[in-house]
Amino acid sequence: MTRDPRYDILFEPLKIGPVTAPNRFYQVPHCNGMGRIYPNAMVGMRGMKAEGGWGIVCTEQCDFYASGDASPYAETNMWDGGDEIYLGRMCEEVHKHGSLAGIELVHNGHDTPNLYSREIPIGPMHRPMNWSLAPIQARAMDKQDIRDYRRAHRQAAIRARDIGFDMVIVYAGHDGTVPSHFLAKRHNQRTDEYGGSLENRLRLFRELLEEAKDAVGGDIAVTVRFAVDEMMGPDGLEWHAEGREAVEMLAELPDLWDVNVSDWDNDSKTSRFAPEGYQEEYVTFVKQVTTKPVSTVGRYTSPDAMVSAIKRGIVDLIGAARPSIADPFLPRKVEEGRIDDIRECIGCNVCVGWTQMTAPARCTQNPTFSEEWRKDWHPETLPPGDENEHVLIVGAGPAGLEAARAAGLRGYRVTLAEAEEKLGGRVTRESALPGLSAWARVRDYRVGQIQKMTNVEIYRASRLSAEQVLELGADHVAVATGATWRRDGYGRHLTSPVPGSGAAHVLTPDDILAGLRPPGGKVLIFDDDHYYMASVIAELLSTTGYEVNLATPLATIGAWMVNTLEQGANQERLLESGVTLMPNTTLLAVEAGQVSLHDSVRGHDTEHKADSVILVTSRTPEDGLFHAVQQALEATPATGVRTLRRIGDCQAPGIIATAVYEGHRYARELGEEVDPVDVPFRRERHVIEPAKV
Repeated sequence: MTRDPRYDILFEPLKIGPVTAPNRFYQVPHCNGMGRIYPNAMVGMRGMKAEGGWGIVCTEQCDFYASGDASPYAETNMWDGGDEIYLGRMCEEVHKHGSLAGIELVHNGHDTPNLYSREIPIGPMHRPMNWSLAPIQARAMDKQDIRDYRRAHRQAAIRARDIGFDMVIVYAGHDGTVPSHFLAKRHNQRTDEYGGSLENRLRLFRELLEEAKDAVGGDIAVTVRFAVDEMMGPDGLEWHAEGREAVEMLAELPDLWDVNVSDWDNDSKTSRFAPEGYQEEYVTFVKQVTTKPVSTVGRYTSPDAMVSAIKRGIVDLIGAARPSIADPFLPRKVEEGRIDDIRECIGCNVCVGWTQMTAPARCTQNPTFSEEWRKDWHPETLPPGDENEHVLIVGAGPAGLEAARAAGLRGYRVTLAEAEEKLGGRVTRESALPGLSAWARVRDYRVGQIQKMTNVEIYRASRLSAEQVLELGADHVAVATGATWRRDGYGRHLTSPVPGSGAAHVLTPDDILAGLRPPGGKVLIFDDDHYYMASVIAELLSTTGYEVNLATPLATIGAWMVNTLEQGANQERLLESGVTLMPNTTLLAVEAGQVSLHDSVRGHDTEHKADSVILVTSRTPEDGLFHAVQQALEATPATGVRTLRRIGDCQAPGIIATAVYEGHRYARELGEEVDPVDVPFRRERHVIEPAKV
């Protein structure tokens, strides 16, 4: 296949200062939980983006000064000599495929905990740090501090050039850098030449940009990453006021304007709360006030939307973080005319969630992300398997679909049996909930890929017994029959059944997903899961006329969504939908027409009216078929079945990303002797200094 001519503009080279990007696909800086902690993994991941056709591939934020230590977050750093070893390797991997390598220099200012360096944080004012409740306070930068900071930034730009980077990014965004702190009136109440007017508050950003250009501007591109709107109204930058004025003041200084909104929660909104290209309305003005190239992000997954953004004069480059994670080969697929093969980002922010937990990121759509070096997993190619061997996969949810797709790619003869008429399992059911329609892409991508394979057969409405599994005569059997929500309230906080939980008016998410609705008008949802499920069910019921109370033992509703950057938006949506929020509240008992609750703040029990109760606590694997087949094999070993595995939620209930990963892992490991005691991946090793004599 060849490229559709309507996408030609995406592959036009673009001059950015002294360098030229080979196309318009720009992998903007994005965190990944690897960085300096797992540098080989980081290098492998960035190199894969370049192989996949991203014309510019950047680091995550790179702290360049010991007083800007981002620990415990696994970012890159460049404080002195030694860091060039792994940063240089990243440049080599990116250059190998003809792409440009960019580095984002950062100092997180008064938000920097300096947990490793133990240096005193610095910023425009004396103030406590914001990123944690640690008893740490930043010192207001005096003139010498500012000079030292500028000198460190200039040295970092020179070091970046010498390492081999083609582009250095001066970063003033996400309310998390020294330049953005100086620019914000709420953070900067100085009375010297760095405070007061917009020109003064912008002074440090201008100096960093001018000094970087003076130092390296003749050799590499010097660009900016800048938030034009902080989504705070008059209390922060607004695109039509100071945001625009700031861009106008610096219009021709950088070689590229990479613009977005702030803070990170707004910049990386999930698909539940923002559509593709949602930042365009805030950044449209930028190309009107500068002649330099412009880029923005907005979770662009459709090449048609990318072309539209360029042709409408909004941007010159398509910036992407999450879409480049979901499909590192997105540009290559567009170029080769394989649009249907694009693995579109679903906008769930699971990648962000694991990064927030300081762990290597993962992706719901791309199970190979973070495993490029660790397990030598390529997102597009798998080692060939034995085409004469037959693989039976029972269950076509996310784990079963991915296992069938990957095993089919390896050449195995695959039979996929699904008990229901519809494929997709929990993905199909959950994508019907409010705001989660994009999650259906997990199913649609895999079904579309499988339908191209002649060696994979799908049987719908085919619920198999253990006897039927054995009769099919497969060499390998994988059971992916999913999990069900518990009906007794057992979860994180309650470790024994809730009295009354067996009543008919007590439901679970499975009931709601199956189309059942609670009896009566007053509903209490008890959430001990702390992710999205309780909230989206609450929104669904409240907007269809129910009076909904959402109770949780924690102080925050949907607490884990802090990691996916959507807890605030989720809580706002619930309140807008009319849901009554009840944090610090534990369910004690269910009775007819009411529930007993415990308020942990006030320390007393209360009675609350409720016609029905929905328990969102924990799930139990549906592993009955697995154990039945296992017992049958033990009783009759000579069946021809060589391996039996359970995968996905059938093995251990988790998020959809885990199910996809385990399905992919199953297919990868087919034909291998895997010792469960062995470490199943390459480990990063640290060099130990010789002992002092």
